[in-house]
Amino acid sequence: MRILITNDDGINAPGLEIMAAIAAELAGAAGEVWTVAPAFEQSGVAHSISYTRPMMIAKMGERRYAAEGSPADCVMAGLHDVMKDARPDVVLSGVNRGNNSAENALYSGTLGAAMEAALQGVPAIALSQYYGPRNFGMDNPFEAAAQHGADVLRRILSADPVLEGAYGLFYNVNFPPVPAAEVKGIRVARQGARRGTHYGVEPHSSPSGRRFLWIKGGNQQQPSAPGSDAAVNLEGYVSVTPMRADLTAHDALDLLKEIE
Repeated sequence: MRILITNDDGINAPGLEIMAAIAAELAGAAGEVWTVAPAFEQSGVAHSISYTRPMMIAKMGERRYAAEGSPADCVMAGLHDVMKDARPDVVLSGVNRGNNSAENALYSGTLGAAMEAALQGVPAIALSQYYGPRNFGMDNPFEAAAQHGADVLRRILSADPVLEGAYGLFYNVNFPPVPAAEVKGIRVARQGARRGTHYGVEPHSSPSGRRFLWIKGGNQQQPSAPGSDAAVNLEGYVSVTPMRADLTAHDALDLLKEIE
């Protein structure tokens, strides 16, 4: 198996090392793992691409490249430049530092990379490690992802449904904020929404008097609706959410027929 890995935390992020180990286990001795990751952190850039400027790409080692672009840029660089003569069988994005459940999915560069791969016709899975009181202070807070990641990926790839549609599936996987031994299992879950929490800004002034705004996230320990991604994560389960790039609100189409 040939695997392309990327992330949004950057080429030197510890989660990318975890991802490389998971990918190597999945690929097997005869497989190949290639890395094309952002040269600098790109968290929160979602599915953005560097459409109006070129990006520099540099070889950092054997099958290892850094690109000055977004995670989606890195996927395109991998598919159309680095691995153009033999495309990967699957694209893996992560392991993200922090969860991409619920509304976080909409901002995530980790998911943006998986979405781009799906748009390019390549199976793709995004992996994220939820942080919380049970794992934040551990020597390896990615322990749940590291120990359960390869098994979860094998299950998804073996069960990957072939469905009709212009937009292919990609998968959002979030590992719960607990030590590996406390992971209860896997739940296939819809994307949730954390009620009463959202992103905002926090103003600060520099010593020179200039005003700056920091983007600030909401309470990540707030569960979403029962059975949805953040809820099952906080219950100790790995969530697997199938997704598409289709943003249509299908449930509203018939309700709007009267305006035609």
